[in-house]
Amino acid sequence: MALTNIFGLSEDQTMVRENVLALLNKTLPWSKIRELDEARAFPHDAYNAIAEAGFLSLAYPESIGGMRGSFKDITNLIETLGYYYTGIAQAVMTTVVYAGMHVAKFGSPELQAEFMPRIMDGRTKLALAMSEPGTGSDVAAIKTSAVRDGEDYVINGQKIWITCAHVADQIVLICKTDPEAKRHQGISAILVDANAPGVTIRPLKMLGRRTTHANEVFFDNVRVPTTRLIGEENKAWRNLMACLELERLCLSAISAGHCAKITEYAADYAKERIQFGRPITEFQAVSHKLVDMAIMSETARQSVYRVAELMDGGQDVIKEVSMAKVISSENNVRCADLGMQVMGGAGYSEEYDMAMFYRDARVGPIGGGSNEIQRNVIAKKMGLL
Repeated sequence: MALTNIFGLSEDQTMVRENVLALLNKTLPWSKIRELDEARAFPHDAYNAIAEAGFLSLAYPESIGGMRGSFKDITNLIETLGYYYTGIAQAVMTTVVYAGMHVAKFGSPELQAEFMPRIMDGRTKLALAMSEPGTGSDVAAIKTSAVRDGEDYVINGQKIWITCAHVADQIVLICKTDPEAKRHQGISAILVDANAPGVTIRPLKMLGRRTTHANEVFFDNVRVPTTRLIGEENKAWRNLMACLELERLCLSAISAGHCAKITEYAADYAKERIQFGRPITEFQAVSHKLVDMAIMSETARQSVYRVAELMDGGQDVIKEVSMAKVISSENNVRCADLGMQVMGGAGYSEEYDMAMFYRDARVGPIGGGSNEIQRNVIAKKMGLL
């Protein structure tokens, strides 16, 4: 991955790339990634090293102890992590963006004072519990309930596809606090101790992203103090929407970085693979596939950094970030598919990394708001729906 001045990156942003890659090479060597993938184990050492280096504070304002990075700064960090290994990128994004941003933006001063320092220094990992077995992309239809009982909420329900819940210390739970309210109303966010009585977390065996895999989470009469409410009661829908743009930008950045890694890996293999007395890169059928992969990688990257620059300029990017998510995630899957074809049997074998790359890429068009949902969002902004 070239560490040159891509998209006008500053000297500091380029240095971040170099430092992050050096740190990961030390704390998460590739042989260890393969071991963690097979064991479905979280990359704790690398996560802690990133936290110790201060990178987990990049997305947060100075008022709560953060570094107040720009959207381009955040994109640069997440893309670099996604290039090195999607698992560590997903780990950082889940705590910092998916869940932590709700505490940082909407938590009470007391919640922020208690948890933000712990989030930024790596002591507290988070998960965002939103999806349910019967709702999928229809978040407004959630049924997990939180009923007031004196100074507590009593929570009952089930969540599914919850990334990193198996290592989370706290869960940002999206639940229904007014069961009689209409769609998009009566929804609240509550910070729940993942080890509280009545919370059960069941890891799921996923195809890819095995180190930050999904989980089922069950809540059986879980009591949580009302002081753990994030934002206003019954008003969480608006807050969820306020976090979506950054979430989708970061998901897109992971996919863009992964495109670059896959393209590089396949090209390196093809240069060394000899058939009929010469490297297979000399066959047009192979070289054109690698060229197409490079084009898709660059297109994904451009779409992501364009959104980051628009967001830094204060622009409305609802349509553009959905486009970036579609472009980057689908290009990621296509790059992995072409890379596997270039490598032939080796690409299909778990003895090589391409099989893992394909597994890890395939969730992109599904997670974080499926690409069908993204296309609906774009269609609405175009006045088609």
